[in-house]
Amino acid sequence: MADKVILAYSGGLDTSVAIKWIQEKYGLDVITLTIDVGNERDFAAVKEKALKTGAIKALVVDAKQLFIDYFVFPALQANALYEGQYPLATALSRPLMVKLMVDAAAEEGATAIAHGCTGKGNDQVRFDVGIKTLAPNLKIIAPAREWGMTREETITYAEQHGIPVPITVNSPYSIDECLWGKAIECGILEDPWAEPPEDVFTWTKSLDKTPDKPTYIEIGFEKGTPTSYDSEVMNGVELVQTLNEIAGKHGIGRIDHIENRVVGIKSREIYEAPAATVLLQAHQALEAMTLSKDQLRFKQKVATEYADLIYNGLWFSALNRDLSAYILSTQRFVTGTVRMKLFKGHTNVVGRRAPKSLYNLGLATYDKGDQFDQSAAAGFIHLWGLPAQTQAQTQLLADIEGPLSLLAPEEPEEEP
Repeated sequence: MADKVILAYSGGLDTSVAIKWIQEKYGLDVITLTIDVGNERDFAAVKEKALKTGAIKALVVDAKQLFIDYFVFPALQANALYEGQYPLATALSRPLMVKLMVDAAAEEGATAIAHGCTGKGNDQVRFDVGIKTLAPNLKIIAPAREWGMTREETITYAEQHGIPVPITVNSPYSIDECLWGKAIECGILEDPWAEPPEDVFTWTKSLDKTPDKPTYIEIGFEKGTPTSYDSEVMNGVELVQTLNEIAGKHGIGRIDHIENRVVGIKSREIYEAPAATVLLQAHQALEAMTLSKDQLRFKQKVATEYADLIYNGLWFSALNRDLSAYILSTQRFVTGTVRMKLFKGHTNVVGRRAPKSLYNLGLATYDKGDQFDQSAAAGFIHLWGLPAQTQAQTQLLADIEGPLSLLAPEEPEEEP
């Protein structure tokens, strides 16, 4: 009896071809594992296709709630955006897939795990590092990295072996979807000068087709986790699905990004992330009410590190545990409601309230009821500016003709 391999199977081009290729190249029995993280596919059809293509067994796991609760919402609490733009949808789904693949390998007695990642992408790093961290004894097979075929040659291979794939040379986009966003690559999108054709967008409406009136929504949070939509309590999956639909109708969530990949190259990435766009803005608005200035500034640094960690495939690391502990601590009082206005591709915060808000109307108002002691300002300003005044008098103003000289940099000394 042949050894078995667990293949992460999407039903797309590369993983469909991989079933036959692995059998020919390695002589292994292929068990496919399809993981539902909000891919919006016909999973019964995907399972049937895997079996018809040659898999000895086809597994399907509904992991949407796990994905939202243990990966998406922790990243939301951190305000994780890679390079300030990408909400890490694909990157967040990979460690969950790795864990489920390793579990499946143990349950099925497989000696290897396979994935459809190419040698130029980020996902190969996320899969390989994660698998070797959790199960270093398992062999890793990456057919698309090994077979050396172009995308057109892969399509030809599929046609020669009677493998149906939902892609053609005329429609060459590579698509990855999950609840937190959709990534679109390849084809004309590889030209950074070319405007993305409208047909690449399926989650978001073009602005000329969006409603002519705005939609107002309210999102409730408990300790940094979204829990309600317009006062209706929802689980995470329902809430994200609802926001993807509502915000997508208003054209919200399109991202066109020149991205720095883990492997050292730049790539042009197109994303659709309606729910992520809305929730990240709402969460940041609520934090602005409930975290101090110093907390907010330091948390921005943590968010950058956390986003890089996720993007770089280091979810299963001690650093993740350390940063996550800090992030959770910051969310203790991030409870409240944020009102958003959705209109013509934009989402704006138009209201926020929180029971533990640091916003004090009595201190902020200029009207009746002002509790701020303005007489204390002069003494505060004197002490606040004292270090700058002292240094200026001692060092900066001693050898110059006038204060405007401070605006000009000193000329460097000439080298001998």
